Amino acid sequence: MTPEELSLAIRTVLTRAVDAGDLTVAVPADVRVERPKNREHGDWSTNIALQLAKGAGMPPRQLATTLAERLGQVPGIKAVDVAGPGFLNIRLDAASAGELARSIVEAGATYGHNDAAKGQVINLEFISANPTGPLHLGHTRWAALGDAMKRLLKASGADITAEYYINDAGAQMDNFGRSVLARAKGEPTPENGYPGAYVDDLAKAVLEQRPDLVTLPEGEALPLARELGYRAQLADIQSTLEDFGVGFDVWFSEKKLHEEGAVEQAVDRLREQGHVYDLDGAVWLRTSDFGDDKDRVLIRANGEPTYFAADAAYYLSKKDRGFDEKIYLLGADHHGYINRLKAIAACAGDDPEHNIEVRIGQLVDLNGAKLSKRAGNIIELRDLINWIGTDAIRYSLARYPADSPLSIEGEELRKQTNENPVFYVQYAHARTSNVHKLAVEDGVRPEDGFDPSLLTDPTEAALLAILGDFPRVVAQAAKLREPHRVARYLEDLAGRFHKWYDTCRVRPANRDEEVTDLHRTRLWLNDATRQVLANGLDLLGVSAPERM
Repeated sequence: MTPEELSLAIRTVLTRAVDAGDLTVAVPADVRVERPKNREHGDWSTNIALQLAKGAGMPPRQLATTLAERLGQVPGIKAVDVAGPGFLNIRLDAASAGELARSIVEAGATYGHNDAAKGQVINLEFISANPTGPLHLGHTRWAALGDAMKRLLKASGADITAEYYINDAGAQMDNFGRSVLARAKGEPTPENGYPGAYVDDLAKAVLEQRPDLVTLPEGEALPLARELGYRAQLADIQSTLEDFGVGFDVWFSEKKLHEEGAVEQAVDRLREQGHVYDLDGAVWLRTSDFGDDKDRVLIRANGEPTYFAADAAYYLSKKDRGFDEKIYLLGADHHGYINRLKAIAACAGDDPEHNIEVRIGQLVDLNGAKLSKRAGNIIELRDLINWIGTDAIRYSLARYPADSPLSIEGEELRKQTNENPVFYVQYAHARTSNVHKLAVEDGVRPEDGFDPSLLTDPTEAALLAILGDFPRVVAQAAKLREPHRVARYLEDLAGRFHKWYDTCRVRPANRDEEVTDLHRTRLWLNDATRQVLANGLDLLGVSAPERM
């Protein structure tokens, strides 16, 4: 019996009790069941009696007792106990519990998907690094976590769009263009320019497209160097992210906001809302009315828009494109942006507690990493991929909350030992794949028999229990924006699988032993575990190897 089937059974029992006149209460559209913290208390638990007691006009324990008597008669339920103030602890019979193995295998890659975020239309923005240099370690954490959040929200039913905001406007791009042009001419890096050796590569790429660049007048050469250099650098960023398994649905250009007049339009719209005022020749947004520490300048006295004005226009663009929820994942040095972005939302007529969510990721210290030869003063993501590997980096970054500073030993991530969490989980998947392969070679064909009542070993009950908990873990991780919950779950699952593997045989002990339904049914359980390990790793953007 799956959690969904048990939830439906409880709703059916409630409905029948109401129809019989035993209860007078509105039957909820959904009944939540979850695993008890102590496995000795049963397979599942629900607090539905506590939720409905007031409406039913009876003490919670009395309502729980009424439900327990009826639930105990449902096929597949072995026992129901009333605990504490009115909790229902439910124990399934072995056959009902074991059915989960077949349900998981049949569901395949969709097992774990849920409707917890159904109806939510979300824009998730992360990384958004300046297109003036390669991605580095600071961007890597949000690359791993942001992509995992996208996968979790999608698996939970959300309409999710992953977006990269390209900061391709302003003085930084002019400095970038001057740097590329100087290198193309063989000149030193200009003041406030970009000194990395990667700029030499960009200059070479630009000259391959326009060999005449160095002969053009400054007024023509500079914008050309800036544009072509920008395209080459952005392509490098996109290629690196592709190698890291991170994809975006939208690449949004800040420059287009300015070119299309969206910044000026945003100022006008906010003025109509009554939050814009003029002072000392500048145009201001009254963000202090909404929790910001001071009002912010939108248009300087010289007529130039500020970065904040572009931020406001960008927020309004997201709103106009139909995104009810906007999630911003920002770096550790962006704490000051939280209140000002929420103030923009409020000034735009949105609810800053619902329509916008700003999360800050803390710094990562990767011991043993070397500074980039191309960039000089940073640890490049591409170098990390070559040194450690995408799987180890993504898993290691995903298994910790984003708001905690993180120190990782690089060489430890390269080790193929059980002390390395990503190896431990991937090895479990590889072992399930090998068990399946060898069992089939020995004549164990799962399609020839399945008797879940045979799964009676305590290690099988423990394995089934955690397998059934996967959809809840996925939904909770999506809701809380915490991919590390999936990683920790996978490690627990791997541990329970290894214990089961050491205790229960899937294959006959020798060629003379007859293949029985017990072997076949255990192969179903093995394959269910393999599927959940693969599904969980995929949510983190990590591969599930069949051999290691």
